[in-house]
Amino acid sequence: MSVGCRLAAVGMHHALGAGLDEIWPRLVAGDREGFVERDDLVPGSRGWYGEARGELPPVADSLTEFDCRNNRLAESALQQIREPVQAAIERHGPSRMGVVVGSSTSGFAEAEAAFRERESSGSLSPSFSLAQLEFGGLSEYVARSVGATGPRQAPSTACSTGAKALLSARSLLELDFCDAVIAGAVDSLCRLTACGFSALHAVSSGLTNPMSVNRDGLTLGEGAALFLLTRESDGIQLLGGGESSDAHHMSAPHPEGRGAEQCMRAALADAQLQPDEIAYLNLHGTGTPQNDAMESAAVARVFDPSVPCSSTKPLVGHTLGASGAIEAGFCWLMLDRRGGDGAMPLPPHCYDGERDPELASLALVAPGEVVVPPRPAAVLTNSFGFGGSNCALVIGDPR
Repeated sequence: MSVGCRLAAVGMHHALGAGLDEIWPRLVAGDREGFVERDDLVPGSRGWYGEARGELPPVADSLTEFDCRNNRLAESALQQIREPVQAAIERHGPSRMGVVVGSSTSGFAEAEAAFRERESSGSLSPSFSLAQLEFGGLSEYVARSVGATGPRQAPSTACSTGAKALLSARSLLELDFCDAVIAGAVDSLCRLTACGFSALHAVSSGLTNPMSVNRDGLTLGEGAALFLLTRESDGIQLLGGGESSDAHHMSAPHPEGRGAEQCMRAALADAQLQPDEIAYLNLHGTGTPQNDAMESAAVARVFDPSVPCSSTKPLVGHTLGASGAIEAGFCWLMLDRRGGDGAMPLPPHCYDGERDPELASLALVAPGEVVVPPRPAAVLTNSFGFGGSNCALVIGDPR
């Protein structure tokens, strides 16, 4: 990398809570209490969902045209980093602050409600606005909320959106378009995605059970993760990233995980690290039969079988486009909350403990497990989206 890419601050809100101090102990404890059973998303069906805990803040009075659950989730994450964001704007100017925030749902839930009202009453709800529904509405909301006037982007590449947003933000810094960037992703629960994944027969009958012989699908969730990226070379860094495209199938990954392997190797090369320098691997780990088969095979080809791995989707659900940013946030937390001896607590891999013997053997993290990473410490996180849109990130701390 030609310039530093510091992950200077992160805000998150999802099924583990709002704010890093609330999320961290639940993450390392393997807390699964954030799942709720709902029957209002898929007609005639009850299912479990990772719902964001607690109340969401309102949007500002001047931005009510953007008011929807998705943007309120974004506001919750944004409030957690607003102070360093404003300091960066004061230092560099609003035109040097970029925004790269993506979504796969935007305000679909509000649009669904508005269309149901039109069907019954003949007119749309007066509270509905296209700004809620547009994919670009989220990044526009974030930019207006903080007063940023630099470049803004709204990536939407399914489940790799959040990870790709961080790489796009890094490019804005490297190309000197910006001195600081707000980057991440937000997704909220809605009928469209719940029904869509149900139609694909990709949803678990209970809670997701990744890498188990009994796994039967994913569990959907919602959440937000927003980062402030700056050009400093100290602090926790986005060390590298790799992207690939399977172009194998509209919704299924390449069965051998070739694209997954390619993007992991590209991320390591970009970070100038060897596989044995990665202290922990955050799996995409959806719990679907195809994903876990291809990902475990790809990981086994790249890494030694002793590298600790876990999927954090059993703790928050599959938050779709937000998942890559949320899981990068978990990696940031692990690096930030290391002990004085450098010991790094790891999020456990929560499942029924019955491994699938047909899958490549991985070192799945047990409850309470810690690792002392080499210096500088580095971890890798995977995100794989529909159509084979793959992204892997390497996050590290030079301490």
